[in-house]
Amino acid sequence: MGTFESQNIETPEYIRTKTSENLKEKTPQIKNKWVYLTIPIVSIALGELMIFSGRKLEAMVIYALIMLGLSFSMIYIKNKEIQKTYQALILLPILRLVDFSMPLFYEEKLYNLIFTYCLLAISVSIAAMNQGFTSTQLGITFKKIGRYIPLSILMGLLLGVGEYIIVGKNPLIEDFSIFNLLSLTIIMVFFVSPVEEMIFRSILQNRLEIVLGSWKALLITSILFGLMHSGYGSIYEIFYISLVGVFIGYLFHGTRSLPLVTLIHGFMNVFFFGVIPLLL
Repeated sequence: MGTFESQNIETPEYIRTKTSENLKEKTPQIKNKWVYLTIPIVSIALGELMIFSGRKLEAMVIYALIMLGLSFSMIYIKNKEIQKTYQALILLPILRLVDFSMPLFYEEKLYNLIFTYCLLAISVSIAAMNQGFTSTQLGITFKKIGRYIPLSILMGLLLGVGEYIIVGKNPLIEDFSIFNLLSLTIIMVFFVSPVEEMIFRSILQNRLEIVLGSWKALLITSILFGLMHSGYGSIYEIFYISLVGVFIGYLFHGTRSLPLVTLIHGFMNVFFFGVIPLLL
């Protein structure tokens, strides 16, 4: 029936262990790595603070400077791991600047998300290819997807309720028509959440695991994920989404399944932006 390894290679435990071993083997000794990481991370936090306080113009300037700084740093810094880490971090200012500058193709914000995340998908795909990760590390697998779909709907509902309690009503559709619900679900599950989860989990969390280790990577990625929700103007929302990031990041670390975390994130948005506010 084959070797012991071939019998266990399909199990989540084997995949998680093997992936962790691969990441540990690549963990380099980098001098002053906290200096290299602190400057762009604090700068991103400053940009989100500007958004939090309603100063979007200043935020755009800060993010433009972060992009320029990271771009030139990747040219002059010789350490390959820092270069790839900066390449992962630069996706966050790209996300913000594209979101801010996207023209209003439609009156409804929901349909603008299609154009925003289609453009982002180009940069994210290029970054993912240049990181040098395997498909397993990126989480590109559809194993157990039949089990993950109902689980993700349930988890999305629970997390969406939590966000609704904190933020309140913020619907992106007007009613429960089949067209509106289908549009919201397609956009959130197939456009928004795949791009964001690829940025934060597949690329950034993976890269920081190599540089810092699993738990520090999980914590920093989750805090950045929470900070990127500063536009709601609620410190409680930032804290809550950071905790959601810890939960989703831990699931990704354990399962190495991008579809699982994408579905949870997507259905959380469906419930928060559509189902719950219209029901209540």
